Amino acid sequence: MKRFRIFRLVLSLLLIFTASSCFGQGSQSKGSSFQYLKKLNALFDFIQQYYVDEVDPKVIYEGAVKGLLDSLNDPYTTYLDVDYLRDLSDTTEGTFGGVGLSITKPTANSAEKPAYVEVAYPLATSPGAKAGIQSGDFIIAVDDKPTDVMTMNEVLQNLRGPVGTNVKVTILRGTNTKFEVTLTRALIEVPTAKYGMIENTTIGYVRLIEFTPETPNRLQDALDLFASKKYTGLIIDLRDNPGGLISSVVDVADKFIDSGVIVSTKSRIARENFEYKATKEKTVIKKKMPVVVLINRGSASASEILSGALKDYHLAYLVGENTYGKGSVQQVRQLSDQEGFKYTVARYYTPSDVNIDKVGIPPDLEVINFKEFNDEESKVFASLNEDKVIETIAKENPNMTEEQIAQKAKELSLKYPLEERIIRRLIRNAVYRNKEDALYDLDYDLQLNAAIDIIKKGNFNKLMNSTKTLKELQAAAKKDENAKK
Repeated sequence: MKRFRIFRLVLSLLLIFTASSCFGQGSQSKGSSFQYLKKLNALFDFIQQYYVDEVDPKVIYEGAVKGLLDSLNDPYTTYLDVDYLRDLSDTTEGTFGGVGLSITKPTANSAEKPAYVEVAYPLATSPGAKAGIQSGDFIIAVDDKPTDVMTMNEVLQNLRGPVGTNVKVTILRGTNTKFEVTLTRALIEVPTAKYGMIENTTIGYVRLIEFTPETPNRLQDALDLFASKKYTGLIIDLRDNPGGLISSVVDVADKFIDSGVIVSTKSRIARENFEYKATKEKTVIKKKMPVVVLINRGSASASEILSGALKDYHLAYLVGENTYGKGSVQQVRQLSDQEGFKYTVARYYTPSDVNIDKVGIPPDLEVINFKEFNDEESKVFASLNEDKVIETIAKENPNMTEEQIAQKAKELSLKYPLEERIIRRLIRNAVYRNKEDALYDLDYDLQLNAAIDIIKKGNFNKLMNSTKTLKELQAAAKKDENAKK
């Protein structure tokens, strides 16, 4: 009887949520919701009385809530149990030992499409980033335990642990490149920006790692430094930037855009409909300043807001790869001190009135830093990792110079026929694993080199006149689709 009362209380709470203004519907929908809740109540009572084993009501309740949220088919609307809430708090405060990988995981698992963990982005300077793990990689095992049969919480619990301890992850890159990496857990701290002048140029480079309350201030610090160096071009690196606060990205965009809508949010909830507009007083970047934005598939949410706004206003040229495609806004609500849920409350739209959810933003110039290996290259790469060649070189030569790295890479390429640029990158990452990361890597980074070349050519304004807004690109794609039909 006690269990029955507990479930009645839960259903009452759900009914209150259903009837609230936040989840408001018409009277007919409220009536329908009440009928479905009655059916759930009856089903719960039936399971308690007639199922072959006695079941903990908490297990049934959590299963019902997860099923309800999963039925929306929205990866950003999820149930948050006590472990997830704790992990969320730890992540925000930066007080946990981890490997620095932001991950996602599908709920459906099948032999044809295993529910492997996908790396959304590696945190800068983290163990995962230093080991060369990239956005789009799949973690198919943690300490030899397959991830397709794990829950997200189980994956997080296996990846996290005391600072200084090791965890082995098996990575699948593309469809056929598989290798193992041993990561040493570290205290994860996420800086918001890194910046400096590109050597031997008058181009300022700023990498925005995440949009926090401090990002606009750190960007201004960068711009002040560049101004003192009399910069003539600017590169904003948004690669692997997962997003952050919408207020932060609006303040950043306002430094470039002098008027008009920066981003708008649209929802069936009236108070969630809002337009964030630029103000001329906050604009600090001159309109004719060449600005190139670097993007990749790890650029998501707020970083897509910034790149989309600058593209729609023809203020920046986008270089790299198609972005992630997260065009929705989430909020977190707690059901109790021990649990809660995250849900999508609105979608955001760029200045040209385009939502990029599940589509992303295409670059004006596509440049791929790493192309998937063919079968033979995949075997060579796997052998290179299995033989622990790079790891041994770094241990024996912890203070290698760039000339020594280049020479060793040339020697290795004779035995391991891969692009020397890739081997140099692997050695460099291993050597600098326990040191401060370099601000940029001109030897490896084809996307950054392309951005520099664009600014140096001196025809930036003419180049910008050839770009299209996201609305124009969307219309052109629709026209092509109709023509094919």
